[in-house]
Amino acid sequence: MSEAYIVDAVRTPIGKKKGSLAAIHPADLGAHTLRALVERTGIDPGAVDDVIYGCVDTVGPLAGDIARTAWLVAGLPDHVPGTTVDRQCGSSQQAVHFAAQAVMSGTQDLVVAGGVQCMNLIPMSQAMLAGEPLGFPDPFSTSPGWVQRYGPVPLSQFRSAERIAERWNITRRQMEEFALESNERAIRAIDSGRFDAELAPIAGLLRDETPRRGTSLEKMATLPTIEPGGRVTAGVASQVSDCSAAMLIASAAGLKTHGLQPRARIHHLSVLADDPVWMLTAPIAATRRALQKAGLSLADIGLIEINEAFASVVLAWQRELGADLARVNVNGGAIALGHPLGATGVRLMTTLLHEMERRQVRYGLQTMCEGGGQANVTIIERL
Repeated sequence: MSEAYIVDAVRTPIGKKKGSLAAIHPADLGAHTLRALVERTGIDPGAVDDVIYGCVDTVGPLAGDIARTAWLVAGLPDHVPGTTVDRQCGSSQQAVHFAAQAVMSGTQDLVVAGGVQCMNLIPMSQAMLAGEPLGFPDPFSTSPGWVQRYGPVPLSQFRSAERIAERWNITRRQMEEFALESNERAIRAIDSGRFDAELAPIAGLLRDETPRRGTSLEKMATLPTIEPGGRVTAGVASQVSDCSAAMLIASAAGLKTHGLQPRARIHHLSVLADDPVWMLTAPIAATRRALQKAGLSLADIGLIEINEAFASVVLAWQRELGADLARVNVNGGAIALGHPLGATGVRLMTTLLHEMERRQVRYGLQTMCEGGGQANVTIIERL
C-alpha cells in the first residue's frame, strides 16, 4: 500500500464573533486558502485529483458542495472535482482521512483536504433546524427507531459537557484554570509570531483575533452557568468563529512527478464512536485504540492536539489517558482560538505540523469529539 504525505498546509487567521471575517462569503473564504496552497506548493492545480472540504450546517452560502464552489471561486481549473464532508466537528479531519485513503489506495496522487466554516453568517445547528417548517424539529426525535433506542432525551453538547464534568468530578474552577491557560498559551503564540508561517492573511486580518485578552479567573467566575446549578459556562467552551484551512496530500508517485518535498507522513488514521447521547466522550477510547493499532504509546507522541470543544472534554480525556498537558494544545485550543466547526480539523493539523517542525518532534497526534458520539484520530510523522 502506498504512503500518504503532507506536502504543505495553510489556514486563514481565525475571526471572532462579529469580527473581521463575519461578512465574507464562505466560498471566498474557502477559496483564499486554496489559492494560498497552490501558490505555496507551486503545483499545477490542474493535476489535483480531488478537493475534499469539511463543512457543517451546509445551508445557504455553505450549501451546494462548498468544496467545489470554493475551488471555482479561487479561479482554479474547471475539470477538478470537489466534495463536501460532514462528520460534524471532525469534518475536515475526516477530509484528511479520505484524501490520505485515496492516495494510499493508489487511485489518486494529489488531493487537497480542507474545511471552511462561517459561523457568523450561518449559526451553529442551522441545518438541524432547517426541517422545522416541514414538521421536523430536529433530525432525531421524529424517528420511532431512534426514540425506541435512545429515548426522547434531546441531544445537547452542552448537557454532554456538563455530564462529563459530573462523571469525572471536574470542578468549575479546574475548567476555568484550564481555559485561562489555553487563552494565555494562544496569546503567547500569537504575540511571538509562532502562527505566522501557517497563515494566509485575509481582509486585513493578519493574526487570530479570538483570544480574550485581559481575562482572568475572577472574570470567568462571574459568568452564569449554561445549566442552572451546573458547572459549564461560556468561558470554558469553544468560541463561535470563522476560518478556512487547506492541505495538500500526495502519494510517493505524486511527489516524484511534481517535484514536491513532503513535510510529514500520515502514520495512522482511524475513527471510533461511543454513546451518541454522551456525544463527547469518544476521544478517550479512540485514542487508546489508535495508539494500540499504531504500535505506539503516549510517551512516543511529542505533541497532541485535542479539540477544546469544552474544557471538561479535554480534562476527562487527560485523566483517562494520563497525558502530560505540557504537550497538549501547546499553543492554546478552541476555547481561546475558536472552533470553526468544519474547518477545525485541518486548522488543528496545520498548527500541529508547524509546531512539530519548530520543536523537532517526530510524532504528533490529533483527535476531537464529534456529533453522534464519534472521534477521529490522526498520527502524523515529521519528515
